[in-house]
Amino acid sequence: MSTTSHSSRGGSSRQGPTGRDGSAVPVFETRDLSVHFRVDGPQGKVTVRALDGIDFTLHEGEIAALVGESGSGKTTLARVFSLIYAPTGGEVLVSGAPLKKAAKDERRYYRDVQLIFQDPFNSLNALKKIRHIVERPVRIHRIAAGRRAVARKVTELLERVNLTPASRYIDRYPTDLSGGQRQRVAIAKSLAVNPKVLLADEPTSMLDASIRLEVLNLLTDLRESENLAVLYITHDIASARYVSDRINVMYGGRIIEAGPTEQIVSDPVHPYTRLLIDAAPDPAHYKGSGHSAALTTSSAAPVDNSVEVVGCRFANRCPLARPECTSAPIPRYTAPDGREVLCVLGDERPDFSPPTTTHAASAAR
Repeated sequence: MSTTSHSSRGGSSRQGPTGRDGSAVPVFETRDLSVHFRVDGPQGKVTVRALDGIDFTLHEGEIAALVGESGSGKTTLARVFSLIYAPTGGEVLVSGAPLKKAAKDERRYYRDVQLIFQDPFNSLNALKKIRHIVERPVRIHRIAAGRRAVARKVTELLERVNLTPASRYIDRYPTDLSGGQRQRVAIAKSLAVNPKVLLADEPTSMLDASIRLEVLNLLTDLRESENLAVLYITHDIASARYVSDRINVMYGGRIIEAGPTEQIVSDPVHPYTRLLIDAAPDPAHYKGSGHSAALTTSSAAPVDNSVEVVGCRFANRCPLARPECTSAPIPRYTAPDGREVLCVLGDERPDFSPPTTTHAASAAR
């Protein structure tokens, strides 16, 4: 589920390949993508549907956010793009070509697609100096040749991520740096190979609140200066609003609402999206301190992706659930503003009033 519209924040022009109709070809596109795992359960082997029918696009010069709670499938999608997981079904296209064809030259693929890890404290080798960490991909991928050229490149990369002057950091160890500085080194290492895509998996979740904004600003600056495509993965819809052009809300291995960022956060349609917004650090900023603050989930456990569900996977927690939510496949609604919603309420624009007794009783049945 996706849309190709930019929010007003996205100022970069797309210069990637175009399709026959002249439209930009996405850097990444998935069509009905599924990733299933066979794992041991209490009663034997079970199938976990980590991703189940995902339609998604990421364009050059765009920051697209994946937002959802733990276990929703966000990281699984990034690991498909980084060749760690293989799809069970559906298609993955890279600049219009099938993933297998695009990844045939793995060295080239890994130059184009770089992953920024969540934990800056363990993603860098604590026994190596910053110089070694940043110059290693430069040497492996032959970005620069000769000692002086490599040294200039390392200095350039550190200064590009605002570690200035570079001489202050280049001969230090990761343990000498703060969390934010380590994450900047990790980003510099990713930029060393001139990538087209950054897969940023919760890059600020382990950082102090005071320095998260610095890393987010760095990502947006790099998008502007390098025309990078950035997949930003987070559980925090507030940071997604700040940094992204589009938001894709995930739950239970599905994208349940997707569209331009400001449309999603200012006028959500899916009840789960509304709940994420009300849980943001500043709910009043998202108008979540009024009547919608009474919208709460039931006491039911989060979705179990090893259980096949006919209808909506959020229905057992949804305060607005109806009998039809669990009795038939949920229709995909495309709104006039371009967003897509996987919900029976998609074309009704729910007002998110406190749940009524009738709805609660219907959901219970």
